Amino acid sequence: MTKLDETLTMLKELTDAKAIPGNEKEARDVMKKYIEPYADRMDSDNLGSLIAEKVGDPDGPKIMVAGHLDEVGFMISQIDDKGFLKFQTVGGWWSQVMLAQRVTITTRKGKEITGVIGSKPPHILPADVRNKPVDIKDMFIDIGASSREEAKEWGVSPGDMVTPYFEFSVMNNEKLLLAKAWDNRIGCAIAIDILKGLKDEKHPNIVYGVGAAQEEVGLRGARTAATKIKPDIGFAVDVGIAGDTPGITPKESNSKMGDGPQIVLYDASMVSHKGLRDLVIDTAEENNIPYQFETMPGGGTDAGAIHVTTNGVPSLSIGVATRYIHSHAGILHRDDYENAVKLLVAVIKKLDKDTVHNLIFN
Repeated sequence: MTKLDETLTMLKELTDAKAIPGNEKEARDVMKKYIEPYADRMDSDNLGSLIAEKVGDPDGPKIMVAGHLDEVGFMISQIDDKGFLKFQTVGGWWSQVMLAQRVTITTRKGKEITGVIGSKPPHILPADVRNKPVDIKDMFIDIGASSREEAKEWGVSPGDMVTPYFEFSVMNNEKLLLAKAWDNRIGCAIAIDILKGLKDEKHPNIVYGVGAAQEEVGLRGARTAATKIKPDIGFAVDVGIAGDTPGITPKESNSKMGDGPQIVLYDASMVSHKGLRDLVIDTAEENNIPYQFETMPGGGTDAGAIHVTTNGVPSLSIGVATRYIHSHAGILHRDDYENAVKLLVAVIKKLDKDTVHNLIFN
């Protein structure tokens, strides 16, 4: 097993944390532990987003860098009389990645119970049904309880959080990291490392490293956090589609793990700000930082909420190409993460009052 360095230890703690939309405390506590030493002030919004403020020039523009704390998961909706749990998806799930997967139910009192997502076995299904995907509404979670009463005795109740059961791993190629919840603990890690990278550096602005709540159900925490911060410039840092696996065509994604952070030109929530995009590209080229372009017509990031707060905020989304997002486990490349940090630190150092004014009005 690979010995974990300081960065890998942080990534493990962030991804192992269990936190679906509306239940972000565990991830928030981990992010706070790592970002607080580099912040001048800690704050939050009323939805539970974490806000870490780092002051360079108190009269400079406000720069918001947001990862989101939440991961896709499930919520218990019912317990049947035999002790099986019905559930509601929280965030976007594709049914084919769910069956026979282990999950963790976190009870109201914090007890963790292991379960598995089940359905009818194929042996008893009619031939015409056997080859069709199982509907999520026909799935259930088996925790080994024999009755509703026993499940309740164990502390399980409707509303309990359910998360994928998966542990962070370094793969045989040690640059490749396998974990649940890269979407979007990698964004939280980037926000932490940006504040760390600015620790002893001059920067002509105030930087806000944000762990936003409830992104997976409508970019909600980014909107409330941005309303509180009133940023002049916004960055969302999130995962993006990796197009380097079998079956994905260049039309769907050209991105490859290891080829640098993604500059997202367009997604379903936002058209990126041209001036900010050009500044980021120029900065990458000046510093020999690799980058790649991405468009995601079917998804969105927290930048989609940030850019329409107050009277408008020039915003851009930076992605880390990740395989198998919105499933139990994803893979990303450590170099892409580290280059995203390097790129954003270099950009932030340029964002003085005049530069931001010119971005907005030219």
